[in-house]
Amino acid sequence: MPLRMKQVMCINWGTRYGAQYINRLYAMVSRNITAPWKFVCFTDTRNGLHPDIICHDLPPLRTELPQNTRGKWQKSRLWAKSLPDLDGPVLFMDLDVVITGSLDPFFEYGSPDDIVLANNPAKPFHRSGQTSIYRMPVGGLEPLQEKFIADPQAAADRYEWEQSFVTHNAPGGIKLWPRRWVRHFRIDCIPAFPLNFLLPPRLPADARVVIFAGALNPTDAMAGQYSQDLPFLSPYAHIRRSLAQRSGFKGLRRFLYPTRWIADHWRE
Repeated sequence: MPLRMKQVMCINWGTRYGAQYINRLYAMVSRNITAPWKFVCFTDTRNGLHPDIICHDLPPLRTELPQNTRGKWQKSRLWAKSLPDLDGPVLFMDLDVVITGSLDPFFEYGSPDDIVLANNPAKPFHRSGQTSIYRMPVGGLEPLQEKFIADPQAAADRYEWEQSFVTHNAPGGIKLWPRRWVRHFRIDCIPAFPLNFLLPPRLPADARVVIFAGALNPTDAMAGQYSQDLPFLSPYAHIRRSLAQRSGFKGLRRFLYPTRWIADHWRE
């Protein structure tokens, strides 16, 4: 029996990420997956992309996207009945994830018809999914797309995040990856206060993918900052800045040392 093709897809729009992020994701996939596999990117620009990446325009969406909301609702384009060059189960990944282990188990877990999301550790007391890495059969979320298209602003106002909309409305419900496979950088890797002032972020030994939910991304983590607006300072200087900005305990929790191990994985 021939092996099933492992399908990976991503989506890119606007100027926040671009070719560097797409190429790094492709390279990480190539180092952590066994054949046969393919990588499909839906994007509004193809400049500078690796020639082995299969590129398509962003899938059309028969509605205007909601305004003034925090969710990444462009992802709803991928919930269409069909997608070019893809059929059956496909693994989606955000452009800012860091792959640190084999992806093969993500294609073997559960049934091919399952919709499988990452655990959302920011809400540990809810069965909440996170869509930085999820698997679905192509067309499996079409009823969800139709529901979204019917009133996109209402969906965004009620659920705020597209992953919450998927969690609560996916046909047949969702499954979740084993918690140890997908780690949240801010929650699972940065030591809790006050240890963040003593120890650098760590990579859990059993992690396969590290996700960067929120504003913090791999480039910031490598530099030891939450954002470009908060460049790395020594522990004492960071405390002084937090006091000056009156950011309180939240500011103290945002200290992190530069994370060296990211560069070992997040590269072409």
